[in-house]
Amino acid sequence: MISVVIVDDHGMVREGLRQFLTEDPEITVVGEASDGASGVQLVQSLRPAVVLMDVMMPVLDGISATASLRDCCPESRVIILSNHVERSTVIHAVKAGAVGYLLKDALAEELCHAIKEVVQGNVHFAPQASIFLLHEVREPNLPENLTEREADVLRLLAQGRSNKDIARHLHIVEDTVKTHVRHILSKLGVQSRTQAALYATRLNLVPVDEQEQSLQSSQAR
Repeated sequence: MISVVIVDDHGMVREGLRQFLTEDPEITVVGEASDGASGVQLVQSLRPAVVLMDVMMPVLDGISATASLRDCCPESRVIILSNHVERSTVIHAVKAGAVGYLLKDALAEELCHAIKEVVQGNVHFAPQASIFLLHEVREPNLPENLTEREADVLRLLAQGRSNKDIARHLHIVEDTVKTHVRHILSKLGVQSRTQAALYATRLNLVPVDEQEQSLQSSQAR
């Protein structure tokens, strides 16, 4: 079972999400919070696999709450749910550590699929959000201290592959992949797999159309 915490200040939204998710036998809602601050506390206590996070909330907004969870509960994957897709909000969400961004009018099937995707180490963004991301990263130069194997891992990561898939492709163990990913994030000066994937696009390690397909793959499934 994939454990999920819902953080949204509207009770009807939380109830609707809970009803959607309980129809999927692989997902269980373990808790709800009505503001970002209590949401962070709840996630710290329950350590769910996925957090569905609203943006505009009292006490602590969703972006700030996501940043807090990145530091204290990095194993909990955050998907932002919003009524709107604005460039600044999407960019700030990714920088805060979100690995997904969906509109609240998304179909239940898409939401469940997104939850399962991020648990596997992938990302899931609404098409409108992914367009903003593809043009955000500045043109960089390949860092001299990025090893050849790290570049291989980065290339596969940018294709949307999970750690398990990368390990299988490169014939190495998954723990080694995790180590490479940590080194890559540190060397590139980024804080998430999503930002590293976008960096790889700007390095031409992955064609833009292939990267966009990876970010939007769930839309075609």
